[in-house]
Amino acid sequence: MSAGPSAATGSPAGALRHVLTHLVTPLLMCVGMGLAYLGAFHAPQPHDLRVDVVGSGASAQVLAQTLQDEGDGALSVRTVPDRATAAEHLRTQASYGAYLPGEAPELLVASASSDTSATVVEKVFTRVAAGQGAPLKVTDTAPTADGDPTGQGIFFLLVAVSIGSYASVAVIGGAGAVLRLRIRAALALGASLVVSAIGALFAGPLFGLVDQGLAGLWAMAWLYSAGILLIGVGLHTFLKRWTTLGMMVLFVMLNFTSSGGIFRPELQPGFFGALHSFWNGAGFVEGVRSHVYFGGHALGGNVLVLVLWFAAGVVVTGLAGLAERRRRAAAAPSAASAVVPAAATAAGAVVSAEEEEEMAEAVAV
Repeated sequence: MSAGPSAATGSPAGALRHVLTHLVTPLLMCVGMGLAYLGAFHAPQPHDLRVDVVGSGASAQVLAQTLQDEGDGALSVRTVPDRATAAEHLRTQASYGAYLPGEAPELLVASASSDTSATVVEKVFTRVAAGQGAPLKVTDTAPTADGDPTGQGIFFLLVAVSIGSYASVAVIGGAGAVLRLRIRAALALGASLVVSAIGALFAGPLFGLVDQGLAGLWAMAWLYSAGILLIGVGLHTFLKRWTTLGMMVLFVMLNFTSSGGIFRPELQPGFFGALHSFWNGAGFVEGVRSHVYFGGHALGGNVLVLVLWFAAGVVVTGLAGLAERRRRAAAAPSAASAVVPAAATAAGAVVSAEEEEEMAEAVAV
């Protein structure tokens, strides 16, 4: 019995079902992006934002305790004995502001650590100084490069490198699907070199996002990009058409929102703050900040994060290679057994053992 028109291959009903099935992916992306971005960015509020009050006397202690109590968990206020200690805390990102009370109050910040955190701290202590009837002097101990006045250029560089990386995964996984995995992996590493070089070109000569340390930035961009590409190429073996959605979840929805490029964890819900400690986007953003602006403090930990993600990509690619090898081994005998009798029947003759072996080898290839 022949199938009805609605079930026929290429029929309008079949085409409609095909389109509706594939629409699931962009709709899930829409939901995921909304949950991730709005959840992370829609209402930034400080919690346990570390600030220092400089002074060892009773007045400094009272001011610190008052700010702690009035902040209701927004601030974590401690006293430090002198300006040098406060400046060192800013350099090591152990605090995000230091207030020096007195007749001419001064606030120390490090905008290169996070411009948004510095802004929040400045608002708090502007009110404190106003209550004391004095204007507040703000000193930026770690300003950003001239080409990055908002301090968010590194985040947008992260976005560019990420898009170049996971878009390359789609091309290598789709157009290169017929290639052996080792060739696809080599293409991934080559693409990561190009993507990271483009990122370094953006950061240095084109836009001046950094004014030093460009070679180190490029090295971290390559590690970051190569990790994404290797993970994506490996995942494509298992996820197929769902790879794009998987890459969006890993390297956009969870990655950009937890990177600290716009708001640091102290201004975000706890979930994104927790991801910040080990996600690869945070490793790149914080690694570049550390390398360029803070004398390499904590750089090793951030580079380790990138190396571990790169290692994860190597592992996923290796598992994909094993899976593809097993699939080829399992498919070869069944394909050969199906091809050989059909060829023999069509030819009207018995296939010799030698001809059968040649056809099996062709199917395996």
